[in-house]
Formats: sequence, C-alpha cells, structure tokens
Amino acid sequence: MDNENKINNTAEARNKSAYKPNPEMESEEDKKLEGETKEKVFQIFKDFFTRVAKLDELVAVGGRLLTGFQQGLEFLRRPPINKTSKLIENIIKANETKRLKSYFEVGCITSHDSVENMSKLRTCLLGLHDHLIKVKSLLNDLKCLLEDATAALQTANEQLSPLLDKESVERLDPQENNGEDEMASSQLQEPQVTDYAALMGIIYNMVKQDYAMQEKIVTSLNLKSSSGELESYCLMWSLRPYVNEQTMHLAWKLVP
Repeated sequence: MDNENKINNTAEARNKSAYKPNPEMESEEDKKLEGETKEKVFQIFKDFFTRVAKLDELVAVGGRLLTGFQQGLEFLRRPPINKTSKLIENIIKANETKRLKSYFEVGCITSHDSVENMSKLRTCLLGLHDHLIKVKSLLNDLKCLLEDATAALQTANEQLSPLLDKESVERLDPQENNGEDEMASSQLQEPQVTDYAALMGIIYNMVKQDYAMQEKIVTSLNLKSSSGELESYCLMWSLRPYVNEQTMHLAWKLVP
C-alpha cells in the first residue's frame, strides 16, 4: 500500500512539473509577440505617412486654386484707369481711338476678359470643393490606420492605450521640450512602439484641425469676399497654423 502511494505521489509530482510554466519559453513568446507588434505598428506608421505626404501635396494644389480664385476676383473688380493723372490724360489724348473710348466706357475690362475670369472663378471653386472631398477621404484613412495601431498594441496587452497616455504624448511634443536637438538626442533616440502610435495621434489631430480651417475658408468664398479676406485666407492656407513643423520634421525622421 505504501509503495502504491509512493508511485501515485511520484506520478502526481511529474504531472505538476510537466504543467509548470517555463520562464524561458514565456520570455521567448513575449519577445516574439513584441517583435510582431513592432513590425505591424512600423508598417502602419509607414502607411500613415504615405497618406500624410499625399495630404501635403493636396494642400499645395488647394493653395494654388485659392490663389487663382483670388486673382480672378481681383481682376474682375479692379478699378478703372485714373484719368485725373496729367500723364495718363496726355497719353489718352495722344492715342484716343474708338477702341480705347469703348474700353473706358465698359470699365476697362473686355467681355472676353470678363467671361474668361468668371470661368476661372468657377473652375477654382469647383476644384477647392473637390479638394475637400479628397482630403476628407485621406483623413478617414489616417483615422483607420490610427485605430489599427491602437488595436495592435491592445492585442499585445499593453497596459495603457498610447493615445490616452498623456505623458507619452507630451514627450513627443516639441513645445514641451527645450529644443529639437535635445529631444532628438534623448527621448527619440530609441523610440518605443507606443511612441509611434502616440505620434500618429498627435499628427492626426493637427491635420484634422487644418482640414477644418480649409473647409471654413472654401465654404466662405463668394463674389463678395473682400480683398482683405482673400489675402488672409491665402496666408493662413499656406502657413497651416495648426500643423507644428517641428513635430512633423521629427516624425519624418522616424519613417523607416
């Protein structure tokens, strides 16, 4: 009976040892999962910035369309020649023709110029509305990629979503640091996988606000837009005040 108990105890001990977790095996699995997660997030990061590059191209095209609208409208409402100037008066008298008289009578703009510039205004305005559609589509792509990166990290049992990790976000914001060189040499020298996701979140918010500004500009354009308004619109479009250039520069450095 004692021998039988010993045999049973020995078998039970063997069974327990067989199911005992192997720290080395767990470590290998963790490393494998970590590597797969990094690779997936890096690929998402590359895809994300491929679309950011397309977005930059669209913004440049939209800026040219906005400038075209401004030029077309300014041409249509440019003031007539000031004939009170003695020099201008002498030139007109020396070259007074029926054609020149007609030109002054219609406000110093030909019907051809009028039709051509009205067509230009329409083309630019339609182009700007098409621009908004394309940018909106890219923003949706960026949002999906951001969600994919977050999901990949959550699947890998990250303790905190990078988009909610305020400290991680602040570490990547140049405004929270003394300078770009210091940030690049210390905190971004060996970025963590969560840093990539956090950076995508920061940039998505910037370009989203930039789009909202562009949308307001385009929807406010009309034939009554003042010269001052148009000049301000063009300036703000080119400046992109919601996009932090330092953050974008640092992000592009991380693109593999």
